[in-house]
This record gives sequence, structure tokens and C-alpha cells, in this order.
Amino acid sequence: MELRQLQYFLKVAQKEHVTKAAEELHVAQSAVSRQIHQLEEELGVELFMQKGRNLQLTPVGQLFRKRVESVLRDLERSVMEIHEFLDPERGEIRIGFPHSLGTHLIPTIVAEFRRHYPNVKFLFKQGTYSSLIKDVLSGEVDLAFISPFPENDGNVAGDIVMTEELFAILPQSHPLAGEEVIRLEQLADEKFVLFSQGYSLRPIVWQACLQAGFKPQIAFEGGETDTIRGLVAAGMGVSLLPETALYPTSPMQPAKVKVIEPVVTRTVGIIHRSDGKLPLVARSFRMFLLTYFKDRNNNTPPGS
Repeated sequence: MELRQLQYFLKVAQKEHVTKAAEELHVAQSAVSRQIHQLEEELGVELFMQKGRNLQLTPVGQLFRKRVESVLRDLERSVMEIHEFLDPERGEIRIGFPHSLGTHLIPTIVAEFRRHYPNVKFLFKQGTYSSLIKDVLSGEVDLAFISPFPENDGNVAGDIVMTEELFAILPQSHPLAGEEVIRLEQLADEKFVLFSQGYSLRPIVWQACLQAGFKPQIAFEGGETDTIRGLVAAGMGVSLLPETALYPTSPMQPAKVKVIEPVVTRTVGIIHRSDGKLPLVARSFRMFLLTYFKDRNNNTPPGS
């Protein structure tokens, strides 16, 4: 079994077509077909079956694909680790994070880290709570920012780096927009703009509303912080967002008001596989993050 056979197999599985796979691999179609045939002969199974003009993985082919993806990913990481060993200040860090941190926090952190390590590359992947954990466990990312921090998941390990407050966001014309603080129950009759199912901020906001004595009426749902902020600014409803998601990105901005009774917060953590060894450059980044947030938290004025 050769590495080339595994690479060709995976490309055909992705494209479900030998010709398309060959075009992307920049080789002849006959070469791809020959390698797949030799691989099937060596394994003694059929990996693909014809479905119309396309190819579809057989059940055993689907199982084999998962193993091949894992093997090639480990091989890629091994090559990167060698390069990092030769030059620790180079390499690639694969990091996942929720959408709510992408507006300001992640760019700020990465820019600060690259001031010290300008040759390090980053691969970013945004996702929901469950998809970020899945990406960490599968090796798609080395580290992931996640909220809330998964306290009872033994498959991942990490640290809570901050607890941040959620603020009410309202249209600028809203009667409460000029208030210094409000109680959440004052929004009981409002329409809410919330994250869709699967996003971690949704249950936090939902539970806070229930704690305040009402069930939120949902007007719109979305998966992007900018969309939620923009809809609120346009008068489509109200919402709650953490301060890290409230940095202005367009002229149209909602009003931000502190919420009391209850105070709504979320934890943000950084996780990695509990049984996995981080690449050297990812370990350096993790240590940088822990120091960064320790300094940040120590320098944050109370109530800000």
C-alpha cells in the first residue's frame, strides 16, 4: 500500500468522480483508476460503487475513508513537527473559535502573537459549540476557544480564560436605549433576535430570560454576530451580546445597555485534546494565550 494510493482514494471519495479527482490531482484519469484498482485488490474489497455518473463509497469504503483521513492528517502533522523542530518560530497553528469572538478578540490576539513570531501561520475555523469540540477531537484544529467552557468533558482539557458579561442591545430609538442599566424583565414584551440552535449564546440568553420571568419571543435567528447586531440596529428586535462582540464594524450600531437582575455572563475557555500532544508552535501559542488573558484580566477595571 502506497501513500499515493491513499491520496488518490481520498480525492476520489471527496469528488465522487475519477475524472474530477484526476483534474485536481493534475494526473491522468487512467493513473487514478489504476491506483484505486490496485488498492482494492490489495485490500480484497470494493471501495466504490457506481451511482449514475458518479462513484459512491461502499460501507467498507466509508470506514476506510475515516482511517485514511486520520492517517494523512497525522502524517501532515508529523512533517510540520519536523519543520517546527528545525525552526520553532515557524509553523502553522490551527485554531477554532465561535463567531462571537471573531469580530475583535481573535484578530487582536493573533496580531499581538505575530509581533513576536511573525513567521507563524494561522488556519482559522469558526463553528458552533458542538462542532468546535468535534474539530478538536478529530484533529481538525489544535486549539479552540469555546463558550461555555466544557467542565465535564473528559475528552478535552483546557483553561477558562475569562468570564464576560452580556449586555442588552437595543435599537437607538428604543425608549430604554438611553438608560444606564435595565432589568431584563423590562424586555419581556420585546421581539428578540437570537443565535440559531447550536450556538452557545442562544441557551445562555434563553435561560436568562426564563430566570427573569418570561419566555423570549423570537423575531429573527442567525449565525453571525454582525447580522444580529445589524438587525437590532435596524429596529427588528432586541438581543443580548457579550462585549467582545460589540465592537463597531459598520456605521449602523445598536445601543448597548448594562443588564441587572439577572446579571448575564458566559465563560470563555481554550481547549485541546486531553490525550493529544500539541505541536510545539501550538504549545507556544497556548502559553502566550494564558499569559495574555491573565494580564488582561488583572488590568480590567471592575464592572467594565
